[in-house]
Amino acid sequence: MKYQKTGEVRMAGTSTNASTNADADTTAAPAPAPRTGAHELRLLAVWTLTRAVLLLCVFRVIVTPGPDVTSDVTFIYQGWFEVLRTGTFPLDDVTWQYPPAAALAVLGPGLLPFLSYPAAFFLLSFVADAVVTGLLLYAGGRPGRTLRGVWVWTAGVALLGPTAYARYDLMVTALAVAALLAGARRARAAGALAGFGALVKVWPVLLLVGAPRGRATRRSWGAAAATAAAVTVVFAAAMPGALAFLAFQRDRGTEVESLGALVFHVARHLGWQGTVQLNYGSVEFLGPYVPAVSTAAQVLSVAALGWLLLWRARARAWSVTTPADAAFAAVLLFTTTSRVISPQYLVWLVGVAAVCLVYRDSRMAVPARLVLAATLVTFLEFPVWFSHVVASDPLGVTLLVVRNGLLVAAAFLACRTLWRQTVAGAAPEVSPVPAADSPASAR
Repeated sequence: MKYQKTGEVRMAGTSTNASTNADADTTAAPAPAPRTGAHELRLLAVWTLTRAVLLLCVFRVIVTPGPDVTSDVTFIYQGWFEVLRTGTFPLDDVTWQYPPAAALAVLGPGLLPFLSYPAAFFLLSFVADAVVTGLLLYAGGRPGRTLRGVWVWTAGVALLGPTAYARYDLMVTALAVAALLAGARRARAAGALAGFGALVKVWPVLLLVGAPRGRATRRSWGAAAATAAAVTVVFAAAMPGALAFLAFQRDRGTEVESLGALVFHVARHLGWQGTVQLNYGSVEFLGPYVPAVSTAAQVLSVAALGWLLLWRARARAWSVTTPADAAFAAVLLFTTTSRVISPQYLVWLVGVAAVCLVYRDSRMAVPARLVLAATLVTFLEFPVWFSHVVASDPLGVTLLVVRNGLLVAAAFLACRTLWRQTVAGAAPEVSPVPAADSPASAR
């Protein structure tokens, strides 16, 4: 099966001329240079250096400016750990806003009783980071793949700073990366990983939006639903309060780093009388018109879902890059329209972007670069200059405008690229992906 350099999938045997043209396109493309291992060694050297710095930061050997990003682990996570180990969820703590399988991430440090809770958590984050790196490195070494994805991951986690190791989002992202990389060959495994990931932090369910139609969709979505249902039943039967997070999540407001929060950052300079305070586990705006802006954010999320459903209904061509590209667009859409854009959310975007760029033919390089730029600005707004963000002063507002603007631009470009590849410029029939990655080979 041949691919044009533009990524369009051609049907085998459509015509002799089509086959000849496809062969010409293939032969015209420069052959990748043979690998000597020097590239991988440079990559591993950079990864080792940057991760050593991150570990020094979370262990407070190197102190970054701004608030202590490890306090969530030391106080909140460890507090949840003490409750969860008794066999119940934190029913009286509104900051517990996560699906039931999140308990496994919080309880995980208990597997290392010879370390303090924070030290064990940071070590597990490091291990999850290493697993993602290994998966991307292995995938990038296969035919038709590149090491760009590993570089994106290595750079992105480093740019976010110690926050990456001080939240459990890195562990969820490891599940997401594994699901996307498994999806090409093993639809059921991808679905099971995505379903389990959704029970840890919801968003991995978006990874299945780009599953090829037919058997791959049925297998991946079916496995995701079965896994999620089984995990939910187990937790509901074993631990009281497994679904309490739904009520706590419903009552969240507009967090100061979100896109909608820009309305109130500007309004504070025009006499708006609201306040900024810690609420439901994050720093939020409270006051007049906040519920309206929060509702508008939810409406935008519904609109994003509508666009994804329209895209899936209209898409006519799937290539090997489509599942990851669609997942990237979906996660970008729901991140930018969320009432909360916490710094650790950038780990999700970096992870999915890295999977996109594992593929040589991916057209998501520009949105991925925008995400990396947004990740750097995120580190500047939290923790370095978070006091300026809370104060809504010119520096804080500028940082948010730049960071959120980069995310909106990345979402727009990712969606436009996905639409052009699969809808606007697609052949009238769905074309199969290569044999190794086809739905027919899903196991």
